[in-house]
Amino acid sequence: MKLDNITLSVIQAGLQQACDEMDLSFSRSAFSPVISEANDRSNGIYSAYDGTLISQGLNGLPVFVGTMQYSTSEIIKLIKNNLIESPEDGDIYIVNDPYLGGTHLMDVRFAKPVFIKGKIHSWLSNTGHWPDIGGSVPGGFSASANSVEQEGLRLPPVKLFKKGKLDKEIYSIICSNIRVAEQRIGDVKAQEAALLVGEDRLRVLIKKFGYNTLNEAIKKLYKSASKQMKSYIKTIPDGIYKSKTIVDSDGVVNEPLEIVLKLNKKNDQIVFDFSSSSKPCIGPMNSVFATTLSSVYLAIRHIFPEVPISGGAFVPLKVERPLNTFLDARYPRPVSGCAAEVSQRIAEAVFMALVDVLPERVTAAPAGTSGNFALGGNDLRTGKDFVMYQLSGGGYGGNVNNDGISNGCSTIGISKAPPVEIMEQKFPVLYHHYSLHKNSAGPGKYRGGYGLDYEIEILSKEATASFVMDHGLTGPPGAKGGLDGGINKVRVKKRNSKIHIPEHLSKEQDIHLKKGDKIHVSTPGGGGFGKACERDPELVLKDVLQEKYNIQQARDIYLVIIDKKMNIDWKKTFEVRKNKKN
Repeated sequence: MKLDNITLSVIQAGLQQACDEMDLSFSRSAFSPVISEANDRSNGIYSAYDGTLISQGLNGLPVFVGTMQYSTSEIIKLIKNNLIESPEDGDIYIVNDPYLGGTHLMDVRFAKPVFIKGKIHSWLSNTGHWPDIGGSVPGGFSASANSVEQEGLRLPPVKLFKKGKLDKEIYSIICSNIRVAEQRIGDVKAQEAALLVGEDRLRVLIKKFGYNTLNEAIKKLYKSASKQMKSYIKTIPDGIYKSKTIVDSDGVVNEPLEIVLKLNKKNDQIVFDFSSSSKPCIGPMNSVFATTLSSVYLAIRHIFPEVPISGGAFVPLKVERPLNTFLDARYPRPVSGCAAEVSQRIAEAVFMALVDVLPERVTAAPAGTSGNFALGGNDLRTGKDFVMYQLSGGGYGGNVNNDGISNGCSTIGISKAPPVEIMEQKFPVLYHHYSLHKNSAGPGKYRGGYGLDYEIEILSKEATASFVMDHGLTGPPGAKGGLDGGINKVRVKKRNSKIHIPEHLSKEQDIHLKKGDKIHVSTPGGGGFGKACERDPELVLKDVLQEKYNIQQARDIYLVIIDKKMNIDWKKTFEVRKNKKN
């Protein structure tokens, strides 16, 4: 079959559809709400030769776009070096080792080779967030771990399925090291099923277009993605751009960690240098290099979303390995905050470096935290132990034309917070409210979106809570004169009316709770874009009518005068704004 542009487009769509169907299958059949409802997962197709990304589901988490490629590549290397057993048809490897192309231990990856006529044509891989992987605290988000062993079970690549059958011995080892083990089979089977769906769809493509035609298409799509990304990079003026962001603390030492970026754009390539960032930290806010790479990739994907998700798109992006920094974690550094938090500060650094030269494409900083909250205990309704994991959205940054999205997903994901009704049904908790975080939006010509505000009451006799969040010290930065978004807040309300605020603001573990105690979380709003005094007074009035601001705030922040009848006093507004400029 001749490979014309139409055929090429059809094959590209077919590969994409295969990945999207894997995503859908995974979510529909998974047991855990963090996968089935929040979509904390991803699926993709990878090169048999070196693990390069061929295609990834559009509804998968962007942060996995680089890590799954890295991880698949590592598996292939280990097989070539005879360090792990070679695959056979029907085999599926399981791995969650962060230092082999992963994120944190809770993100468990499956990898399956697709054999065609006895030869590996490609690899299918997926990642799903398991609600628990063992370790010192339920949920795996240990806020004060000082080694990876404290965070949970670390798995090297090992065959969990052999010739299509589950290895019961390997599975029993896993179950013996995690909480609520009897529930994991639902996620394991869902993860396997997604790969089988992908294999079936890939075989259909090969049958329809032919082995050689499909491979030729994959090569051309790779080159095309690289060419497209280079063309977009050329629109950025040559030069060196710098930025700096901070992580509140590492959870152990209560001092900020700095992410320092020097971005060198020349011709059709960008070099990212993080070498001046903080040294490796004691606590769990270290990032493995695979996640650092992926964070840069997802940031550029945010800026140039037109470029297809392909390994070719990464070719013009060179990330220098930040040796001896907390962005290049080596064993045994703890990494539970790696993907969920540090990755978002890395993306934030990229946005801040480029917003002045690409104001039409780059937003002010988003909330930049996944709001990781884990709760473990015994459910009095069933008499069984439970582990609940809650992620939450925040506000996106304002942009050149619009306000930021309120309660959107995090920078790293297309995930969503699980519905309140589902969480109350599955776990012994009661949500007292679930609403927008008032006053969290960063003011600007286009304000940031609002964060989330929720309160949960504990219904079990006892429970243990852990938090790994960020932006509790400073809010997401504004851009082009816009102001920062509101900070993240965590408060634990005891039955005796005492309120506990974590020493590290939004990071703490082993908080012992009793029935009736409450958890109150307020997530950050996005940064504002442009000067607040340039905001359309009609938009300010609209926000006041929706009770997002009061009349005094409209005057103080936006220099808009609104009378008691909720009408804009245009004359006074023009005068106040004119005097401000002068």
